[in-house]
Amino acid sequence: MNKRTDRRDADDGAWWRPDRHADRRPALLARNRMMAAMRAWFAAEDFIEADVPALQVSPGNETHLHAFAATMIGNDGAGQQMYLHTSPEFTAKKLLAAGEERLVCFSRVYRNRERGPLHHPEFTMVEWYRAHAPYERLFEDCQALLALAAKAAGATQFSWRGNACDPFAAIQRLSVAEAFERYAGIDLLATIGDDGEGDRDALAACMDKAGLRYGPDDSWSDMFSRVLVEKVEPELGHGAATVLDAYPACEAALARKSETDPRVSERFELYVCGVELANGFGELTDADEQRRRFVADMAEKQRIYGETYPIDEDFLDALRIMSPASGIALGFDRLAMLATGARRIEDVLWAPVAGS
Repeated sequence: MNKRTDRRDADDGAWWRPDRHADRRPALLARNRMMAAMRAWFAAEDFIEADVPALQVSPGNETHLHAFAATMIGNDGAGQQMYLHTSPEFTAKKLLAAGEERLVCFSRVYRNRERGPLHHPEFTMVEWYRAHAPYERLFEDCQALLALAAKAAGATQFSWRGNACDPFAAIQRLSVAEAFERYAGIDLLATIGDDGEGDRDALAACMDKAGLRYGPDDSWSDMFSRVLVEKVEPELGHGAATVLDAYPACEAALARKSETDPRVSERFELYVCGVELANGFGELTDADEQRRRFVADMAEKQRIYGETYPIDEDFLDALRIMSPASGIALGFDRLAMLATGARRIEDVLWAPVAGS
């Protein structure tokens, strides 16, 4: 068999083949209707839509996020290290500091080391902010947008891998601590100090008692993530969407601590059919505390992956004059996937990134 035949056979399932495109096109058109409906909703809510640059000094400083690096060459031929953003967050918050109060971004974002049924290296994030609003106000936004997306897609329910969710049903609210107790038999708050830091030995003892496995080198954060992914997330968002609220403070690098319990934060995630759909915060505006968290996260990134990303000093300066706000990032492609019943995120992308 020659190379031309090999290539033709390999391309039989390529997205650009007319038969394959015809199969995918109904979901792609539904995606477009959803996007148009969401833009109209934000406009009716008096949001300003901003286009923000993908090229950034820092792609973000969360431990487990991986960026695409790029070299920006100036007119003098000198190169400057830049990154494609993993979220529009830093730029959006600079715009809040500049005076915007209701802001939305429909942004293409880029994350390395991420490809699978629920992940793609380039995807669309819808991120919006409300200045001077409690973070619970975002729950109402999520409720409205789930119903709006369903109507635009012509769907009566969301589905994925045999799981179903009613997008019109009232969102259920569950704290992370309640979820750990209910689905893993772990008293999570007993493993967190008043300073918001996790006690590894205490969580390891809880996992031993519950019969859950962990590695000898696992940190508190590693064990927390293991329980969340294996025991909690699969149980969320069935029948009705779930807001998983009050994340541990040490798992919320960009969120304020709760005013009622310093062990937890004003961070939540939205789940539908066991799939994480959105991540929201009461935004941290203490620049010194934000720097401390970034430094700690980059030290952990260096320990695990042998690399770090720079801190955006302009971002920290902007935080000093930014108004209190709440913000949320929603994975638009995942929403389209759930609303159309697609099996993979690539099924709702007009043109997936090449490679595998």
